[in-house]
Amino acid sequence: MTSVQADPPPPTTTARRWRVWLLDGLSSKAARHPGPHGTPPAEHKGHSWWRVMCLTGVDYFSTLGYQPGIAALAAGLLSPFATLVLVALTLLGALPVYRRVAKESPNGEGSIAMLERLLPWWAGKLLVLVLLGFAATDFIITMTLSAADASAHVVENPFAPPLLHGANLWITLVLLAALGAVFLKGFREAIGIAVGLVGTYLALNIVVLATSAWQVLTHPVVVGDWWGAMTAGHSSPLAIVGVALLVFPKLALGMSGFETGVAVMPQVRGDAADTAAHPAGRIRGTRRLLTTAALVMSGFLLLSSLATTLLIPQHEFESGGSANGRALAYLAHQYLGEAFGTVYDLSTIAILWFAGASAMAGLLNLVPRYLPRYGMAPEWARAVRPLVLIFLAIAFGITVLFNASVDEQSGAYATGVLVLMLSASFASTVAARHRRHRAAAVGFGAITLVFGYTLITNVIERPDGLKIALLFILGILLTSFASRVHRAFELRAVKVEFDEPARRLIDAALAAGPLRVIANEPDERDEAEYREKEYSQREETHIPDGRPVLFLEVTVRDSSDFTTDLHVQGEERYGAQILRVEGAGVANTIAAVLMELREHTGQVPHAYFNWTEGHPLSHLLRFLVFGDGEVAPVTREVLRRAEPVPARRPRVHVG
Repeated sequence: MTSVQADPPPPTTTARRWRVWLLDGLSSKAARHPGPHGTPPAEHKGHSWWRVMCLTGVDYFSTLGYQPGIAALAAGLLSPFATLVLVALTLLGALPVYRRVAKESPNGEGSIAMLERLLPWWAGKLLVLVLLGFAATDFIITMTLSAADASAHVVENPFAPPLLHGANLWITLVLLAALGAVFLKGFREAIGIAVGLVGTYLALNIVVLATSAWQVLTHPVVVGDWWGAMTAGHSSPLAIVGVALLVFPKLALGMSGFETGVAVMPQVRGDAADTAAHPAGRIRGTRRLLTTAALVMSGFLLLSSLATTLLIPQHEFESGGSANGRALAYLAHQYLGEAFGTVYDLSTIAILWFAGASAMAGLLNLVPRYLPRYGMAPEWARAVRPLVLIFLAIAFGITVLFNASVDEQSGAYATGVLVLMLSASFASTVAARHRRHRAAAVGFGAITLVFGYTLITNVIERPDGLKIALLFILGILLTSFASRVHRAFELRAVKVEFDEPARRLIDAALAAGPLRVIANEPDERDEAEYREKEYSQREETHIPDGRPVLFLEVTVRDSSDFTTDLHVQGEERYGAQILRVEGAGVANTIAAVLMELREHTGQVPHAYFNWTEGHPLSHLLRFLVFGDGEVAPVTREVLRRAEPVPARRPRVHVG
């Protein structure tokens, strides 16, 4: 067995050294990267679930930096009730769904991989590309929104120099550039940093919320004022509940950490008895992680919503107000002094910035896992640094487009989050149904409907999120299919293996000289088919008389796949020596087998084909979509690109 793709030669010029640095890590075909969601090495033993929860928390818990202000801006005085609905959906909807996802996809692929397995062929690939567009929306907006909110904390701090006032856009761009620089340098182990950041941030929030509770208890008039103002606008309890149900979709970004929670599963330490197929300990630890994070965050969301609604004037939440995008920081400065408020600002800026790092790592985890494997991205898309530069450029564009506004980006953020949750709940419904868990299937189906309603409502209210997601989807689809066409003439085989019967047939045929291989499209597979095929090929392509021939039969199992492992099986049938193999495309598979035969025997093999009737354009389309078509010229072109030395290139004969 040998690899059919050789490593590139060592660099000899400055340009090549730069290219090697940019593509560092490309030789590793796994979806590894130095970010916090990276696939750990084989010797990696994992971390305790609560430590990994902090890694999830830099994304999930950091939303406290802006979620209370967005909730107050969206729901006004009804913010606590809308938040209560959000908490109910989190604990009764999102949590059960992602506990199921953790069980069904324990290696960090998440709900996208579950749906990919449910839909075969091109339908599954297209669905994955669409979901990747929404996932890119989620993660990119996480980066830009978090950096924008961090810049708001910088600008609003009383100790900030005057020249920073109104410079939110430039501060956000600097923070994003710093984020990109860290990943270009190499983002090392993040668990320890995450534990420190999350621990400090939550502790400071406990102090702020405890102080706010004391202020409410010592000034109970604020409760009466709030209740009076709320009931004046909504006299009926049913009206309050109804409005809360209508506005809570705007708060959906408060559920942003669940997809990250399953993405970090490879980092969770399992039991000693865990296996790759059944990592029961890892699944149990991840479920504890998800449950604990959901309960902690639900408590903080409820308390922060009450505190900010009761203690902050509504006009301060508006754009340009002191509490816009930083409601809890407003309370920290108001009731605990500027020194403590500054410490709180620094902690918030740090965790928001690190949430952007977590989002970047999520993108670096998803893109190399799918697109290069589909042939829908160049091989360099497996490397970290080129992707970092691309994602950074997109983040810059989004930031400038929204002028670093937290409020204007929240709709796009919520859209990405809700689509991923909708896909996860739908995948969980189908998985439960396939396992004949009827009660679970009904429950997940109901959750799917709720998420569907929430998504539709959010899109109607704030269509910007869908527009951005559609741009991402369109960009991914266009570049993916362009890349697929551009790479169509690659060998598309990771490795080629011959079983023992195949080796015996090859060695026996080799005794008479270079191998003579007849490409045969299997039909009836009876004696007449093989006799007629051999006679016509000897007559039309002048195979030397008496020389033994091997029939090579390729079956396309899924033409939407791009790279595959080829397992060649040997068989004798009606006196014919046959090599059978399954691949993603007929011509590419034949070329890969011929190249491997050359390596195995040390001699250049000869392959014999018939011309196929039909229009060349229709054959080209069949090749791109179905993996067949006019096989002979495509096989020759694949071989030409794979082997630049004509003397070493397998010979193609067409009659």
